[in-house]
Amino acid sequence: MSIIAWIVVGLIAGLIAKALMPGNEPGGIIVTILLGIAGAFVGGFLAVALGISDGVNNFDLGTIVLAVVGAMLLLVVYRSISGGRLRA
Repeated sequence: MSIIAWIVVGLIAGLIAKALMPGNEPGGIIVTILLGIAGAFVGGFLAVALGISDGVNNFDLGTIVLAVVGAMLLLVVYRSISGGRLRA
């Protein structure tokens, strides 16, 4: 995928993950995009490791779903590390 496609996937996945997870997460649009892109890496890695997909390599619904799942996992990890509190 091109860099523009990664940014679009990151934005969509980050927005969906933040909407599905209850709570108020810090960060603006850039943090949301980075969360979605990192989520795509995590989701793609887990999908390949579990043998359910060949990872994130196309711009399709499966890529968005994997990125959202990965971003939600990253949010859970962030909340567990930060103790559920917002930090300035």
